[in-house]
Amino acid sequence: MGEDLSPGALALGRLAVGTAVLGALLARRGWVAPTAGEWRLLAVCGVGWFGVYNLALNAAEQHLDAGTTAMLVNIGPVLIAVFAGLLLGEGFPRWLVIGLAVAFCGVLLIGFATRSAGADLLGVALCVVAAVTYAAGVVAQKPLLRRLPALQVTFTACAMGAVCCLPWAGVLVDELGSAPASSIAGTVYLGAVPTALAFSTWAYALRRMDAGRLGATTYLVPPIVVLLGWVLLDEVPPALAVVGGGVCLLGVALSRRRTRVRRPVPVPQEAGTSTV
Repeated sequence: MGEDLSPGALALGRLAVGTAVLGALLARRGWVAPTAGEWRLLAVCGVGWFGVYNLALNAAEQHLDAGTTAMLVNIGPVLIAVFAGLLLGEGFPRWLVIGLAVAFCGVLLIGFATRSAGADLLGVALCVVAAVTYAAGVVAQKPLLRRLPALQVTFTACAMGAVCCLPWAGVLVDELGSAPASSIAGTVYLGAVPTALAFSTWAYALRRMDAGRLGATTYLVPPIVVLLGWVLLDEVPPALAVVGGGVCLLGVALSRRRTRVRRPVPVPQEAGTSTV
């Protein structure tokens, strides 16, 4: 798809489909009016995570290989944990910090195993922008889910992201006219599944989990991608990538651990003493 649709056109097509699917699902439910503060958070989530993130990531993939992109964008979960600890009061649980560090090392191993020589500085900068807006969007979304329905939050943010991409509407129409059916179908798939379905599921989970711990679970994605490429596309991964996948899984497992709180041991009273 990246060869047939430019970054802005692909982002708009994906978000437009996602908005349509989410809107159809939301039409059967009631609307909870957001407050002024919630509209501001929705703007951070929609413009940043759905709009800027998609544009930056699509553009970055035209400058960098998949391995380097994965390494850079996956600083996002680390930033989520930092922002959530500072802004949402989640703190910095020891096992979460350890798990994030281990999982990120796994991503680095996968990235080094699959990257090509050379790195485009513009692509690096775009990946960093994508990671920062991703983290900011998640942290802004968490307070919204305390009162607003998850589906409504996802729909509103997706619609805002689509509006941000409207300057590429003419480009999208032109490129769709010459794009093969496979690219059009791929765009529809990205909007319906990774956008509408996945983001709705994410919001549902975020309502019930700390942002930092949920962000850590996204480190399951790189090893899953390696495995699917191996099984479905017959792309035998380098040994280092397999090791990196295992390290990612270990890191996610560690992040799920919780520090045990030691309870004070009661001191036995001597015979004959009174507690009154």
